[in-house]
Amino acid sequence: MLDRSSENPLSRLKQLVNDYTSRYMPERVPIAIKLALAITLLIVCGMSMLGLTILNNQKSIMTEQMLGMGTTIANQLAGSSQDMVLSDDILGLKTLINNLIDDQNILGATIISEKGQPLAEIGITPDISVIHLHTAQTIQPKKVHHFTWISLNDHYESEELITFISPIHFNNLIAGHFLITFTKESMAKSLQQSMRLIIIVTVFMTFLAILIAFIMSRHLSKPIHTLVDASKAIGEGDLNFRIYERRNDEIGELADSFNQMADGLLKKSQVENVFSRFVSSNVAKEIMDNLDEVQLGGKHVHASVLFADIVGFTSISEKLPPNEIADLLNEYFSYISTISKYFNGHIDKFIGDCVMVVFGVPEHTPNHSLNAIACAVMIQRLAARLNVLNKETSHPTINFRIGINSGHMVAGNLGSHDRMEYTVIGDPVNIASRLSSVAESNQIVIMEELYNHDDIKDKIFASPYETIQVRGKEIPVSTYLVHSLSSGLQKNIDAVLDEILQK
Repeated sequence: MLDRSSENPLSRLKQLVNDYTSRYMPERVPIAIKLALAITLLIVCGMSMLGLTILNNQKSIMTEQMLGMGTTIANQLAGSSQDMVLSDDILGLKTLINNLIDDQNILGATIISEKGQPLAEIGITPDISVIHLHTAQTIQPKKVHHFTWISLNDHYESEELITFISPIHFNNLIAGHFLITFTKESMAKSLQQSMRLIIIVTVFMTFLAILIAFIMSRHLSKPIHTLVDASKAIGEGDLNFRIYERRNDEIGELADSFNQMADGLLKKSQVENVFSRFVSSNVAKEIMDNLDEVQLGGKHVHASVLFADIVGFTSISEKLPPNEIADLLNEYFSYISTISKYFNGHIDKFIGDCVMVVFGVPEHTPNHSLNAIACAVMIQRLAARLNVLNKETSHPTINFRIGINSGHMVAGNLGSHDRMEYTVIGDPVNIASRLSSVAESNQIVIMEELYNHDDIKDKIFASPYETIQVRGKEIPVSTYLVHSLSSGLQKNIDAVLDEILQK
């Protein structure tokens, strides 16, 4: 059965519109186009309103002039024809109105008696019934009355005419009426010419407005685009991006504020980079992100601690000059720092030739104990590989003894208000330090409790070691010696170690 809903023409039309919109319509309208359209619309509306105002004003003035002229002429001719009407001088009346037709604006004239009978008539005049209707409204003897009407010209086109009716009075009595008819064609032509001129000027001003609006919008939008590009550059990490355009307006102030913000971010980044050399990068980031909350105090965490001590460093340092000793320590500690980061650990502190690495703080990781053991195995493997190279170059060999412990400890900012450091303290930390002291060269010692953990026992190879006495504990604690990791983990570690040594 066919799906009729898919054949719905309206749904198909909507789909076509959506496809066209998504393909051809821009996702956003540039601000330059918006400003250009707004400025153009404003100028066009202003010119249109000005043109309409001028046309209406011109029409009013021309209408008043026509009314004034028609009233004056009608009054004058009515006064001139007074004696002729009273004396029934038909020839004189015809002569009088014949002279009016010479004016191209006057189309006709009529003189009627007090009884409404035409005495003289020439040109285009209203129908006699219309004349009677309007003469009846002329109550005041000296008042001129006018009305407009439509007539067909020689080309059978309608033409608007205006007729003035002036009473012919004698001693406040109406002896007849004088009618004179004008055409409004000249006024209409004048208005058309004015409208045509206004339209031409409006079109010209529209094109000029579009050009000016485009130039102005480009001028206004250019610094905005620069700010957008600068913001993108900052977002992508280019903190050296600056806006060098100088403007004496609000946009210039915004550019200066942006440059100040970029300087602040650059300084913050530089401080964070330098700070991360004295503390771990994740600790530095947490402190820099919460500068207002930096204060003395700590919290209980479950974490792991690794102590790695160089065996026989005193005798080594007696054989080498100070600069070579510093280079030697910096080389090995740099490797240990790289390895620690790989296992989500961080260097807590350097204690002479010993390094303390913490796992699980400040960002908690559930497998921090296994990470600490894997980190220790990689450190020992690193030392073994470097010793092979050192023997070939007659450099001193370095061996580590490592102690690891996990448990609940206090992590936080410890010290004084003017000098503090982020570190961990507690019984597990002290035991880890004690385990490193009982380990021998190239050994990794852990607590039996740590070895028996479900997540550890199946992933490492270890054997029982010594039972040691720990300060503060009456019962001796059992320890294990870690030999290696499970085969899968060991392969991954060796592969990572290859990458580190190749850099």
